[in-house]
Amino acid sequence: MITVPAPAGPGAFVHPALFYRDLDEYLTGVGGFVRAALSADEPVLVAVPGPHLDALRESLDTSGTEIAWTDMTGLGRNPGRILASLQDFADQHASRAARIVGEPIWPGRSPAEVLEATRHEALINTAFAGRPATILCPYDVRGLAPSVVADARRTHPTLIEEGRDLPSAAYTDASRVSADCDLPLPEHDGEVDRLDYAAGGLAEVREHAENWARGTALTPARRGDLVLAVSEAAANSLSHGGGKGTLRLWTTTGAGAGAGVVAEIHDGGRLADPLAGRRRPSLASTEGGRGLWMIHQLCDLVEVRAAESGFTLRLHMATL
Repeated sequence: MITVPAPAGPGAFVHPALFYRDLDEYLTGVGGFVRAALSADEPVLVAVPGPHLDALRESLDTSGTEIAWTDMTGLGRNPGRILASLQDFADQHASRAARIVGEPIWPGRSPAEVLEATRHEALINTAFAGRPATILCPYDVRGLAPSVVADARRTHPTLIEEGRDLPSAAYTDASRVSADCDLPLPEHDGEVDRLDYAAGGLAEVREHAENWARGTALTPARRGDLVLAVSEAAANSLSHGGGKGTLRLWTTTGAGAGAGVVAEIHDGGRLADPLAGRRRPSLASTEGGRGLWMIHQLCDLVEVRAAESGFTLRLHMATL
């Protein structure tokens, strides 16, 4: 029987990684976590890939229980969208300690998706600090690369491995993990469309992106999403990135988020808040972040890079 440590006290946050080797271990570990939460009358969110979601439903008697089920392959296609959903669930049950199963990394994820999901795992610790909640993150140690499992040891204070829960000796600060995720983006080796813009040029950016997108396989609705995301990113450049930036556009045939289009926006700005765009902005908020929030909702993958040379967003939209 695998047990998951409960919060140590009021306001405590627990974030263990569950290392599993097969479906039986998965159902034992995750199923035991869910059953314990239900026995304690705690609300449960299960956000895992579809096949695991189905297996858990079959193995658990969930009739009349308070479980929210979410297919992570949809919610977490862009890892930048996950955190807000977890926080929304916890906020909906603010009077009780929420229990969440979140599996943001599974075999078959692209390297770009894995990196952004690793950043997400680190930022969970910052976003939920001081909140009475437990987020259990399963990792397939046979199906995932050793480097991914090693990063899980860095992003989770507690590890559950071979039936034991222990502190992770490799656990480190979220800012350090995020900095390590800011690897140079691979350069596209095909044709790239480029536009430099400056103050007063936002309309030109929108028109340029719209005209370019008409030549791609994006549907009219997705073209509109792309133009809106690019516009929000460029507006951030003009307001917070030194008043100028560069837009680059190209198509892909299978890398990253798959066949689709990529829009990259680079400027001289800095990312002051690593959680910007990952938390649902309040209508009354004056702290900003709405543009990045919208970008994360519109795109299939958002790669974020904060470097000495400036701030870069690489936005992916699939055409399939």
